[in-house]
Amino acid sequence: MNKRAHILVKGLVQGVGFRAFVRDHAIELNVSGWVRNTPDGNVEAVFEGSMFKVMELVDLCREGPRSSSVRELKVSWSEPTGEFGGFSVRF
Repeated sequence: MNKRAHILVKGLVQGVGFRAFVRDHAIELNVSGWVRNTPDGNVEAVFEGSMFKVMELVDLCREGPRSSSVRELKVSWSEPTGEFGGFSVRF
């Protein structure tokens, strides 16, 4: 069963390798989608793939890389669209 997660991560999450952390784990878990910094200092991402792999990636984002400090993570679940051919970092 596949799922889609849209997340918003707040805290010290820019300038600490958060996007690369998400990209590397998404590729390792075979999850598609994207990650980007937002103008207000947060990180936003969309993940699609196996429900368990997407849930694992969301959990990894709750921790983030060592240099980050996640204060809050909001997640919205929906059905996947299949629109992604891989995982990308958006600018």
